[in-house]
Amino acid sequence: MILAAGIDVGGTKIEAQTFAPDWSATARRRFETPRNYAELVAVVVDQIRWAREQAPHPVPVGISAAGLVNRTRGLALTANLPATGHPFPADIEAAGGCRITYLNDCRAFTLSEAIFGAGRDANFVAGLILGTGVGGGVVVDRQLLPGSLGLGGEFGHTYAPAHLAMKHGLPVMRCGCGRTGCIEMYVSGPGLTRIAEVVTGKALTPPAIAAAKDMDSGVARVWEIWCEFTAELLMSLTLTLDPEIIVLGGGLSQIDGLVADLSRALSSAQFESFPVPRVVLAEGGDASGARGAAYAAFLAAGNSDV
Repeated sequence: MILAAGIDVGGTKIEAQTFAPDWSATARRRFETPRNYAELVAVVVDQIRWAREQAPHPVPVGISAAGLVNRTRGLALTANLPATGHPFPADIEAAGGCRITYLNDCRAFTLSEAIFGAGRDANFVAGLILGTGVGGGVVVDRQLLPGSLGLGGEFGHTYAPAHLAMKHGLPVMRCGCGRTGCIEMYVSGPGLTRIAEVVTGKALTPPAIAAAKDMDSGVARVWEIWCEFTAELLMSLTLTLDPEIIVLGGGLSQIDGLVADLSRALSSAQFESFPVPRVVLAEGGDASGARGAAYAAFLAAGNSDV
């Protein structure tokens, strides 16, 4: 039996998954992400048709996609998909002939981890993806907080701490979102490389930094600075949201020692004698986005919480 299907639409791949009553994946199918809009819509619609064919009855379908949708105009804004300026969710529904539930990928990740993953025993969960970009979401009492504008969770586009940029001689940079000084420019994967360029004079990749941070003093300094910046982002989440737990995902979350190093840096940033929220790694891996979207579609179809 299949309860729902989820499709994760990212900058490199579009993966469809179907889910059993225990929310384990029963089947999956992956394609590379096209570089033009018409093909993008066509591949997503084909994935929807494939997913629905896996069940003997119609199942709800959720889409987890990078970027945002303007709720007033219905148009997408995304750096990683060829969909900016297009009514992406509406075009998917029109071409596919079925209703979909559409979520930002970071919000879908947070919902999945809060219900099925590392945050399942907490009532207040913040999720944070640290990868090519930076974003997250908030789940309270097993419900994703959507917000009035759909912008809640764009944590990477809050401002970087000026005192750290000055302390370490880092430039203030213009972000891809159009604003200047976003913290994503320092704590994303490319941001980690930017810090390395300033500190070491070398454009080291995140894997190279991860491999050398315990052996090379210069690279260790790069890692320390990155942890300071990222801890300030976690501190902002703590001061504004006060979550029980912060679940980390994305490529940078796989660096050895990340949780311990960030927890120490967060404790240093916190008010004296106050505790900090637990910082943990996501459990769902590549399934989180699709599963979160499928679960949201399952609820939107009128089904009860698991």
